[in-house]
Amino acid sequence: MIWCFILFHILSCQEQVLHTSDTHLKFDIVLKEKVVGQLHATKSFKDAKAHYQSSTNITTRFIKDITVNYKYNVIFNTNTLEKADVHITVNNKPHAETKTQWLDNRYLIQKNEDKAVVFNKAINYSTILMYFVEPENVSFCFSEEDGSINTIIPLGNHTYKKINAKGKENIYYYKNGKLIKAEIDGGLISFQMLAK
Repeated sequence: MIWCFILFHILSCQEQVLHTSDTHLKFDIVLKEKVVGQLHATKSFKDAKAHYQSSTNITTRFIKDITVNYKYNVIFNTNTLEKADVHITVNNKPHAETKTQWLDNRYLIQKNEDKAVVFNKAINYSTILMYFVEPENVSFCFSEEDGSINTIIPLGNHTYKKINAKGKENIYYYKNGKLIKAEIDGGLISFQMLAK
């Protein structure tokens, strides 16, 4: 009986240690020097896998009031992307959804209701990781949002340019390995992300 109690206590302590190692990040979304939203991102470990989640809420006026919500759920298993789900809503209505799943030694990437596209190379770095890990020695990253490969170019002084499949450029600034600011070209609008 005492051994069961000791084992339970050890497992409970390990569970507490795992939860205390979770990482939580917050960024303000700034448009024309005004805070218009927030990005919350978390990294946690479960079943020896890294689970990343981010939620971005932006409310602004562009001809009319617009509320945009981005939700990312991404899982890496031994530094390799296993699964990614992205849901985007505009004014509380579904706008876009992309699902990426590692299956039978390949990725199946499905955007909205389109037929799944196959990608055969392992993915070791993706957009959500840019919030948590400075992309030192990383040349490419996978975009969970649109299922494409983006280019990463180091600009020096811990600053990086990420170019997406449509040629849009985002700039990421790091200090002591942590993201402190990003300049995002969102197509219709450009904004900044500032670490809180």
